[in-house]
Amino acid sequence: MTSLQQAPTTTRIAALDVIRGVAILGTLGTNIWIFTNPQGPAAALNFTLDSGAAHVEAVLRWLANGKFLALLTLLFGIGLELQYRSARRRGGKWPGWYLWRAALLFTEGLLHYVLIFEYDVLMSYAVTSILVAYLIGRSDRAQRGWMIAMGTAHVAFIGLTTLGMLRGHVSLVTPSTDRYTHGSYLEQLSTRLANWGDFRAEAIFIIPLSTLLFLAGARLYRAGVFDADRQQLRNRLMLFGFGIGVPLNLVTTFAGPNWFMVDRYILPPIIALGLLGLIPTVLAKLRGEPGALHRGLTSVGRTALSCYVFQNLVATILCYGWGFGLASRMDWARPWWVLLAWAAICAMFMTLATWWLRRFERGPLEAAWNWAYRLPQR
Repeated sequence: MTSLQQAPTTTRIAALDVIRGVAILGTLGTNIWIFTNPQGPAAALNFTLDSGAAHVEAVLRWLANGKFLALLTLLFGIGLELQYRSARRRGGKWPGWYLWRAALLFTEGLLHYVLIFEYDVLMSYAVTSILVAYLIGRSDRAQRGWMIAMGTAHVAFIGLTTLGMLRGHVSLVTPSTDRYTHGSYLEQLSTRLANWGDFRAEAIFIIPLSTLLFLAGARLYRAGVFDADRQQLRNRLMLFGFGIGVPLNLVTTFAGPNWFMVDRYILPPIIALGLLGLIPTVLAKLRGEPGALHRGLTSVGRTALSCYVFQNLVATILCYGWGFGLASRMDWARPWWVLLAWAAICAMFMTLATWWLRRFERGPLEAAWNWAYRLPQR
């Protein structure tokens, strides 16, 4: 939850709001392909390279697939580290009230899943944050051990699943349904409840990866990834992320559906490390007053929880049959209309977030969360 909250305002971590904004809008860049599939969210896994337009769509999907979600996960780890430091400065118990934060985050994720989006990530982050809260204050050696263990478990699971797919023993192909094209909102809600296990499987098996990235984010913050004199660290992250992750991720994107798990859950986190090095590097070179894009990303970063939930709500209204039904009506214009829809939603939320923060201190969901967090302490 803390990485979706506004970070403390200091010069040293001013880049965090911008990076959060990039991560939130980039996550929509992944989810938009799910919303715009006429056969529903699960059918988005059935993507095949059977036409020239499909190859273009594959490239557009590759730009966002998993990378910004991994970046957001790293930011959650940084946020948890900031909360840990704050508690220590105040002399408070740890994890203490952080566990209440995690409970609120889980509740938010549960409501988001049931009411809006099948592939909510907040519930998974809530569970991960509880585990990492007990690890964040332990020794470097203990944390490295956990990172190695979690990384090994994750790679083993993805490797075995990929091997099963290559040998034909495992399949991610899902049956098509017109419920998202013609069904009512209540019918879609009942589908999420009835297919809880299928839709929540990802939230469970990414916990080892999330634990690894939470701890990596916290350790990179401690290493000074945002410090002006740590450009060498950021350069190494970019070299690793872009020099290794990008070429391999391009290969798996076009290697066929059997490589889906590697393409989404192994290589994007590597590229996310490159993004964590790149964005502060770019921001450090900017001079003068922030431009419209900079201000918009900062505003989205400061209202990240609200933007994450409401951008998904807007996408469902635009795409599903109970709303404007654009997923089926505009399917002939794929992939270009999908790209335009993503850009329009991003522009809308950068504008709305900037407007909102001129009038209020927090985003609407951030304000509700802050009230709920403080309620037991009154």
